Amino acid sequence: MAETKLFKYEPSDSESLAAVGAILRDGGIVGIPTETVYGLAANAFDGNAVAKIFKAKGRPQDNPLIVHISDISQLGSVVSEIPDSAYALAEKYWPGPLSIIMPKGERIPDEVSCGLDTVAVRMPSHPAARDIISAAGVPLAAPSANLSGSPSPTTAQHVIDDMWGRADAIVDGGMCDVGVESTVVSLASDKPRLLRPGGISLEQLESVLGDVEVDRAVLAELEPGQKAASPGMKYKHYSPKARVIILKGSFENYRRFVKGKKDCASLCFDGEGDKLDIPFIEIGSEHDSSAQAHLIFDALRRLDEMGVQTAYARCPDTDGVGLAVINRLLRAAAFTVLDVDGVMVIGLTGATGSGKSSIAKMLCEKFDLAHIDCDEIAREITAAGSPVLSQLAQAFGDDIIRDDMSLDRALLASRAFASEKSTRLLNSITHPVITSKALAKAKDFTREGKTAVLLDGAAIFESKIDKLCDFTVAVTAPEDVRKSRIMERDSLTVEKAEERIGAQLPDDEYKRNADVIIKNYPPYNIETEIQKIIEKYEEKIK
Repeated sequence: MAETKLFKYEPSDSESLAAVGAILRDGGIVGIPTETVYGLAANAFDGNAVAKIFKAKGRPQDNPLIVHISDISQLGSVVSEIPDSAYALAEKYWPGPLSIIMPKGERIPDEVSCGLDTVAVRMPSHPAARDIISAAGVPLAAPSANLSGSPSPTTAQHVIDDMWGRADAIVDGGMCDVGVESTVVSLASDKPRLLRPGGISLEQLESVLGDVEVDRAVLAELEPGQKAASPGMKYKHYSPKARVIILKGSFENYRRFVKGKKDCASLCFDGEGDKLDIPFIEIGSEHDSSAQAHLIFDALRRLDEMGVQTAYARCPDTDGVGLAVINRLLRAAAFTVLDVDGVMVIGLTGATGSGKSSIAKMLCEKFDLAHIDCDEIAREITAAGSPVLSQLAQAFGDDIIRDDMSLDRALLASRAFASEKSTRLLNSITHPVITSKALAKAKDFTREGKTAVLLDGAAIFESKIDKLCDFTVAVTAPEDVRKSRIMERDSLTVEKAEERIGAQLPDDEYKRNADVIIKNYPPYNIETEIQKIIEKYEEKIK
């Protein structure tokens, strides 16, 4: 563990600046303030020093870094070619929150560019950053000064929380003004391309460059196998420990959705929090994207201090700097977005043998609900030739795939439900794909004009898909009743039936997590039990 030194930035403190510069020249890594977020800096010409950044952050080796300079005269030592358009951008927006990708120079090691033949360069506007670069006497490579994947740091305390004992020094320069990382634009191809939105908006870029292409990965996942051309393009990034879900739609429908939710918090706009019945963090005015950018990372970190499991984030506009805010939220949420102006989603679950399927059929017929069957989706994603089937074979043995390339479900079940660990492994492979498919089907039903959907799945709580439901219903029955039902239904022995029951959640977990409990066994009247669902529905829409 490194012995971390803490410095307070003062422009007149030449002795401290010289000490920080010496640490960087000697191959150390330092947390430094910039106007965007705090960076973890190293000598950009020293591959060994840069490698320490990746180790300290736990950063993937395929995620390139940005080189920071303090004067335009340093640009020629970093890149091999400077297009006229780069000079035009620099004249307008440097110093400032803009990184420009150009062909890299010979002095930039692969540790910085991660094997790419290009490099991103920027000139920060924060006086501390420029003074530190000047004191070091070399350009500095610096990603954000946080543990990889977690929210970026916008205060020195955030850096201390993540990097104390990992960095050689940290410089406290106060809270960052912009609050999100720099805009990244590539000038290394025929047409300028926006790879990461930030403090300089798309509209500002186009005022200098004309038409600018927006990379698909700004608002969507990287294609399978696609290499990140810029920092911040990974699938999940900037994420707190809490699961983040973005709710798109009006505030009234947002309020309806989160009403009565357990163990969660809201990321909402100014003035909205007091209208909710859950804990909240306000992230700026609904139409002030600069304020949202300034606060978003601090808000994501505060979620962990609150200790909640789930955060429901209001969806910002995409105009101006708002594109940067939604870009960060999408990655914090692993692209989980729910349209609350669409259908109401009712989650239905229950342990095997509880009679969940018969209740689902009854509800759909009685109330004309659209039906999303997660068990059916599970069969679809494990069809012959599917990527999920290949992952299951790697995890549970090639022999779970029959000669005709179909899945031997009985053999998989015998192995997957044999222990809690193997069940978790099965769930980690299938649940994310099932959730994604279920969301897509819900969107389809929205387009068809449906007002309510029944999301029917045995593992709703285990997969956390319940967090995407307006409310959840659990169908229950005593274990002896369930055992008899599944032995008859699936022709199982007593031992196999008990094994299957033992692999699922105990009844107490269903009762603790569900909003409505349906007792599907004598002497309870099923019509009376279903009335509970109607009452909950009416309560939610009030």
